[in-house]
Amino acid sequence: MSVISSKAVTLGKAEPKRRQNRLLMTLRGVFSHRLGMIGGTVIVFLVICALLASVIAPYSPFTINYTAILKPPSLEYWFGTDELGRDILSRILYGSQASLQVMAMSIAGALVIGSAVGLVAGYLGGWVDEVIMRVVDGLLSFPAIVLALAIVAALGPSLTNAIIAIAVVNVPDFARLVRGQVVAIRRYEYVQAAKAIGMSPARLMWRHVWPSVRGSVIIYSTLKAAQAIITESALSFLGLGVQPPWPTWGSMLSTAMRYGDSWWMSVFPGLAIFLTVLALNLLGDALRDVLDATTN
Repeated sequence: MSVISSKAVTLGKAEPKRRQNRLLMTLRGVFSHRLGMIGGTVIVFLVICALLASVIAPYSPFTINYTAILKPPSLEYWFGTDELGRDILSRILYGSQASLQVMAMSIAGALVIGSAVGLVAGYLGGWVDEVIMRVVDGLLSFPAIVLALAIVAALGPSLTNAIIAIAVVNVPDFARLVRGQVVAIRRYEYVQAAKAIGMSPARLMWRHVWPSVRGSVIIYSTLKAAQAIITESALSFLGLGVQPPWPTWGSMLSTAMRYGDSWWMSVFPGLAIFLTVLALNLLGDALRDVLDATTN
């Protein structure tokens, strides 16, 4: 009995180390992947810029300067200024904070809720699966941007409500992805064996079913993160995201529409959105290749 317990303790201590090794192997594989290195480097750079915006921004994004209205890019203002003389580079740096915060929190919420819903529906099946998936199908019947607009319009424009709206829009996609894989996995022999020895459904799903779908969910989350950036920018463009005076990339594009001759007002915020979405897609492609290689 003491031998068995000592082995159990040893295995318990080894499990966190194995998880850490898998994480390090995945990160090493992503950054050794050419596309992954590009996408990961851009994302890391954007995160650093967002965290250190108050340090590296050359000017305050809120300060109005009537002597520098609509100035084109120059050595003084690298990205030019807007209609109130505010530095566009500084506003883009501060705008990255809102965009990345909405992206991270909304996708994290959608991943947790959607994965839990998909696990329960796929594993239990029967009437539980039918009820849950009909609700999911109902949410999917609305175009994502229309549903997000309806939620924000009902709750009111703000950073928190934008996060809630984007999370709700993405929950059905995660639920369907996880549910589809769990329906197949629950028939595997190791799942049936765990059920036969009396393991509880919650423990079985967490210990045996979830690890089998985790890789696909991680890959999918990078693709949904790119869509979340676009959705957040669209909400801000329409005035339903983060409210002024705090800058966002979408609201900067909305303002730039009224100043067509000042091309820098739209080009640089647009490039920020483009590079972020492209980097997330490249990172997702690299993660897919790395995780497929380690699981096959």
